Amino acid sequence: MDADTVRRNLERVRERIGPDVEVLAATKYVEAADLPALAEAGIELVGENRAQDLLAKQEEHGDLFMWDFIGAIQSRKLKDIAPNVRLIHSIASESALRRLEQNPAPEVLIQVNVAGEDSKEGIDPSQLASYIERCPCPVTGLMTMPPFVEDPEDNRRHFARLAELAAEHGLERLSMGTSQDYEVAVQEGATIVRLGSVLYG
Repeated sequence: MDADTVRRNLERVRERIGPDVEVLAATKYVEAADLPALAEAGIELVGENRAQDLLAKQEEHGDLFMWDFIGAIQSRKLKDIAPNVRLIHSIASESALRRLEQNPAPEVLIQVNVAGEDSKEGIDPSQLASYIERCPCPVTGLMTMPPFVEDPEDNRRHFARLAELAAEHGLERLSMGTSQDYEVAVQEGATIVRLGSVLYG
């Protein structure tokens, strides 16, 4: 991992999205030994997909970043994750709600399946109000993982729908947009973009 390359890529991203959107560096495929290079490049927020990787990387480099959890949540792992992250982006099951009662997280984002994909985790928009009401932790925003598309414009409607849902429920955080479509996500109101290849390539 070359810090200068990441810094240049981060600067290009910032030119496109402005200073107010949080850039979360997704570190699923980043080795722990390479994390200091991300910090040197100016990355302040990282997100991990797997509980065991999160804990291992924090043990070595916990003070370098703010840490979020962005992967599909396995309820039995919540007790390990909850005390060690700023927020969890991916609460989307009844079992997760039950586990959060015993292992509260500082803040959570509810994952919404706005595209209605059978293969994706996420709460159906029609069930969102009830789910938020039953969540034992502070819900400060929403997250979505729309389909992989060749043309980012194809996901604009999904980002717009998530923004509508957040506004309806008075939620400020919107975690949406990845390397393939982050510019469109920001145009539709993203406050956090989860980036990987566009930073590291």
